[in-house]
Parts: sequence; C-alpha cells; structure tokens
Amino acid sequence: MSIGPHRALALTARLSFVEALMRGFDAMVQACLEGARVQATQLGDPSLAMKRRDLVLDLGKLAAIWRADMDKALNEALRDLRVGRAVGLKPASSAITRADVPLSLLEDSDIERDLAVSRLAQAISDVTGSEYTDLNARLQAVQGAVEPSNVQMDVLTPYWVGRVVVSAWLDCGLGLEHWGTLQGVVHQEVAQWALEAYHFANGVLLDHGLRPEIDLRPFIRRAKDTGVGRATVMGGVGGSAGGGNSGLQPLGQPYEETRLLTQTPGMYKTPVQSQALLSKLTQVVGRQVPEFEQTHADGHTVREAAPGVSAGLGQAIQAVGDVVRRQIGGGGEAEAHTPSQVLQELQQSKRALKQSASTPVERATIEIVALLFQAILTEERLPASIRVWFARLQMPVLRVAISEPDFFATTSHPARVLIDRMGSCVMGFVESDGNTEDALYKEIRRIVQVIEAYPDTGRRVFQTVLNEFVRFLETYFREENEASRRGVSLAQQVEQRETCAIQYTIELRKMLDGVPVHEGVREFMFKVWADVMAHSAVLHGTNSEQTKALKRAAADLIWSASAKTSREERADVLRRLPPLLKTVREGMARAGLPSDKQDEQIQALNAALAAAFAARSATISSTHLQAVTERLEALGDVLPDLASVELDAETLRDLSGHESDDLEVVADGGSMPTPAMVGWAKELQIGAWFELDYRGKQEHVQLAWHGLQKQLALFVTSSGRGVLFQLHRLAAFLQAGLLTPMEDESLTTRATRVALAKLDADPDRLLN
Repeated sequence: MSIGPHRALALTARLSFVEALMRGFDAMVQACLEGARVQATQLGDPSLAMKRRDLVLDLGKLAAIWRADMDKALNEALRDLRVGRAVGLKPASSAITRADVPLSLLEDSDIERDLAVSRLAQAISDVTGSEYTDLNARLQAVQGAVEPSNVQMDVLTPYWVGRVVVSAWLDCGLGLEHWGTLQGVVHQEVAQWALEAYHFANGVLLDHGLRPEIDLRPFIRRAKDTGVGRATVMGGVGGSAGGGNSGLQPLGQPYEETRLLTQTPGMYKTPVQSQALLSKLTQVVGRQVPEFEQTHADGHTVREAAPGVSAGLGQAIQAVGDVVRRQIGGGGEAEAHTPSQVLQELQQSKRALKQSASTPVERATIEIVALLFQAILTEERLPASIRVWFARLQMPVLRVAISEPDFFATTSHPARVLIDRMGSCVMGFVESDGNTEDALYKEIRRIVQVIEAYPDTGRRVFQTVLNEFVRFLETYFREENEASRRGVSLAQQVEQRETCAIQYTIELRKMLDGVPVHEGVREFMFKVWADVMAHSAVLHGTNSEQTKALKRAAADLIWSASAKTSREERADVLRRLPPLLKTVREGMARAGLPSDKQDEQIQALNAALAAAFAARSATISSTHLQAVTERLEALGDVLPDLASVELDAETLRDLSGHESDDLEVVADGGSMPTPAMVGWAKELQIGAWFELDYRGKQEHVQLAWHGLQKQLALFVTSSGRGVLFQLHRLAAFLQAGLLTPMEDESLTTRATRVALAKLDADPDRLLN
C-alpha cells in the first residue's frame, strides 16, 4: 500500500470518528438532561438539593446552546480535517503559552477548567480503553496513530473530546459549579458517546481490511432510557451468568458503577494518561529549550540519529557514578547512607554535570532526570534500603535519557518499565527486622550492579534485566518468599486437582458411554469420584498405589451397578459391597468431603446399587468389564498435559471445598463484571500490591501467582494467608471497588508529575 492510501485511511478514521460524535451528541445531551432530573429526585442535604434543582432549570434553558456550541466545534474540526489543516480548537486555558511571550500566572478559573477537562478525559479513557487501543493499533499500521506530542490536538484522543464538551459547557453559561453537580452523569454519558464513536471508526477500518486480526471488544449500545439505570446496561444488575458467577451483586445507586470504573486506579493500563503527561513535559521544556522538543517529539525517528553523550559529560557521569557506588554498597552495606544523604550528594553533583554538558539539551536532560530521581528517593512508601539502591540508577538512566530520546517520548521504554515493576513490588517490603538478605532485595541489588557494569549498552541492558526480573518474580513467590510460598503451593495443588478432576470426568464419560450402569452411580463417578481420584493423583501421583486402588474401586462400582441375573453374581456383590463402600468413604474423607456429605453419597450409592441389584436390564460382559478396568488403570498415561486444559467458569467446580486455615477461597461478592474488567483482571502483574475488602476486614495483599490459563489468581497477606480468586470473581471485585491497586499510577509517572510541577513553577532551572 502506498503512502497515499495510508494517509487516506488515517484521515478517514478521524473523519468517521468526528461524524459519529456529531450523530450521537443529541442523545448524549438528552441523557444528561434526564440524569439531572433523576438526581433532583434523590434525597440529599438541603444545599445539594437546591443545587440540583437549579441545575435542572439552568440546563433546561441552556442545553440547546450547549448543543449548538458542540455542533460548531465538531463542524469546524471536520472542516479543518478535510482541508488538511491542524484542528482549530482554543486551548482549555486562556493563558498565553507561546515561547516568545513572557510566562504569566494562570487564573484559578483556567486551572479549574483544565482539571475538569483532564478528569473527563480520564473517565473517557477508562470506559473506551480497549476500543481506543484497537483503533490506535490499526492506525499504527498506516502510520497514522496518535502522536505523543499531539495528544491535546488530535481529534481521536479522549483529551480532545473532553475539551470540546467542557469548553461548550462553560461558553454557553453553565458554570463549573453546575459541572461539579452533574459531573458523575456527564462523565458516564460522554464516555458512552465516545465509546460509540470509537467503535464506529474501528468498524470503518475493518471494512477496509485493516488489521482484522484485532478482535473488537463486546460493544454496549446506548439504552433507550439513556441516563437512567446505566448499571443495568453495563453490569447486568441482579443476574448471574454461568455456574461461576453466583453471588455477584448489583450496585444500587444510579451511576455508581461508572463512579467505580472511573475511580479504580490502573484500569485498562493504557498509556494514554501517562503519555499525555510526557507530552506536556516535552512542551514545557520545549519553551525553554526548543531543540529538546524537536529532538524528543518522535523517539522512533530520532533514536538512530541521536548524537549520544558528549565526551565531557560522559566522564562527569562516570565520576559521579563512582562516588555514588562507593557511598552505597561499596562496603557491602547500602544502609551506610540514608536516602536524604544520597539525594543531597546527587544534588550537589548536578552542578558539575551541567558544567560538563555541551548543549542546552544535555543540561535540560540532567535537570529533568535529577527531578525524577528526587521524587523517587523521597517516596516514603518505598523502603529506605531499596531507595538508596535506586539512587545508583540515576547516572545510568541519565546516560540513556541523553542517548535515547524516546525515554521522554514513550512510557514503554524498558528503563521506565523496570523501575516501575521493581517499585510496585517493594511497596510492601518489610525491612523493620533488618532482613536485607531477602531474595527480592538481593535481586534488585544485582540488577543495579549489572546495569552499572554495562554503561554504554543502554536500552538493551535495561530490557535484558527487565526480562530477568519478571522471570525471577515467578520463582520468588513460589520458592523463596516465606509469606507466599505456602499459599502458592496450595493454590497450585488446587489448580492441579481441578484440572485432573476435569480430565478424569471427561475420560470417565467416554468409558461409560453405552455401558449399562445405573444413573445414580454414573453421576457419583462424574461428580464425586473423579475429584477423589484427582486429589490422590496430585498428592501421590497418577500411577501411585493409592491412586490405583481408587481406580480399582471405580471398576468395582461400575460392575456392582450393573444388572445381576445369577444367584452367584448377587452373592458376590453382597460379599464385596461392605469393603468397597469402606474404600469409597475413606477416599471421600481423604479428599476433604465433610462427614454429612459422605453419608449422603453412601446412602445414594446404596439406593442405586439396590436398584441395579433387582434390575432386569442388560449385564456387563466380563470382556467389557476387563476393558474398562484396563482403561482405568492406564488413565494416568492417556491424560493430556495440564497446561492444555481450559479452566473456566463452566468447568471449574466449587472451589470452597479447598479452603483451609492457610488458604481462603473467595466464593461470593462483587458486581457482575464487564468484559473489559475481565480483561484487566488477566493483565494484573505479579508482585503488585492491592487493598482487599473481604469478609468484614480490609488488608493489603500482594498478587503472588497466576494459574496456567490465568483463570486462578492468588493474593497473599503479609502474614502469609493466601486468598484465591477465580478470574470472574476477581473481575467482579475489581469492578465493585472491593479490590483496588495501592498505586493509582506508576512510580515513574508519579515522579514525572512531580517534576513537571516544579518545572512549571521555575522553568529557568532547566538551564541554570
């Protein structure tokens, strides 16, 4: 495909998106009106009730103007796109931001306007994450994806949509106070409006055959009663789907579901918000150092042409790094210096680094990296013993930031991802007992030393140690972490037992197909005895004597449950039945079945065997019985690999039978999750910390293990108790806000936000 069709498809997607917005904004405005009326009928304190009544009156009068202002903005965007002009939409802030005009303080109203736009953009991102990601992925194939430096002006970005809505709202005379009153409703309706537009644009690209391998997520259309009871549309109030979803509870208040979605930190894990922050950083620095913005606008293009670190600065970085290494860990103890001491010494070294720099871009980069690590080293939630080792990464990161400009252009740079992954894992690191010999602490120390050993390797060494760290986490929680080791072992046994039980059930169904066996015995074999054999197989092995004895008992049950026509056969059954039932009871007991359940099963078996005893149906021939017995004996050899068996809500049994003092199984709670929530649940990263609200207590838990198919997930408390989730239940807890990440944004994103605030307050520090 030539560059012409490439550009044409990218333009078509943007035109389609804006046109879809134009077709849908009447319904969106009407939904907001309905939502305002619903709010006005709800109970509340007198002042809030008055605000809601005033809002209904004012919005009713000004809604047509709000609609017209949005229509004008969207039409102008269409016009600009069609003639190839940059989309003209006045900035959210009225402050002048050109580099040739002196900086001025922002008005409070401008700041409030910017905050309203940012919050609305985040709400849109939370709901439209998968559609937006798919659209951007398709556009990347035709070189038309949203550029990090153009997040605020590209019509496809949630920020641009939010700015259209907020600007029209304020321009028509509806103030920020009214916006705050209706914010929850507007966030939900605008996000749904944008979702439909993203879906339409994706459909247009699909019609052109562009990246059809990307599956569109299930699309939720606007209900006819738009604006009222959206939780029914999004979550399915009051219902359950499949055997694994029982106990999922709806949320009662209107718009409560959307409030949880927009306030759940880390939802979708898309880089849109962090990418916008990096774009803002580039713009702010570019006002003082124009070359910085030109250099960092497109990391994929400039990385090959980046000049690298100048000779003088390279020597200065090496000298500062040598000093830091002697101070931290030089004598074998990183605790010789506190984070504040190390930070002070790094700040003092900054002047020497800037004096050695040969260009304004180098000096600006030195300042930005120093601000980033200043924020990281003062992050109180990170243990002090870990922070001082992070300090040793400042010089390697500085070298990478200068030689690889995409460090400031993308959130996916391996140096950023590595710091974020290590930071998220050590948020709950316990150092009060002085245990700096923990395997996690030693691994972070090793990674820092490896990076320092290859100062000129840059991105490649960061990517290598990142991959090593991810692999380390998989074994750390299973083998080396005292708090999680027991829980992971139990969770793996649960998964193996469930998988084996499924496999045994499948094979038993094949064996008994067409065999004249009483239905009661057949059901016992599928629902109870398959699990008993699976339990023995996990503990002792599929070919152990214990498991073989249970297989022989299965063959005896099958024979006993067939019709007996001769007196000798009936006598043989009566003789063999007591020891057989004794074996059955012992097997159920070892598998953890309670005594009352054992009694029920024994009674049902007795009734089934008695019915078979008197039946006049066909008997099992000795040849057929021998074949069944041999297949049971060889069952362990014919079963497929555990990893190939699908564990899902339809096949997993009730896991509560696996609960013990060391392992808690979450069997109820949460609200019906959307497909997007299920997708997010599968993406949670090992080592991340969460706050769990379950069974009347709130506590911090760490994700320690994923099952083979990510259908099971284990969280552990600091005391070592395991909490096991099935995937759908995990998504339900995330959606209901009962399980929330302890970090609302990654470590480097938070550090970038702090650095940006300081640069906004004092931009001259970049070059001074």
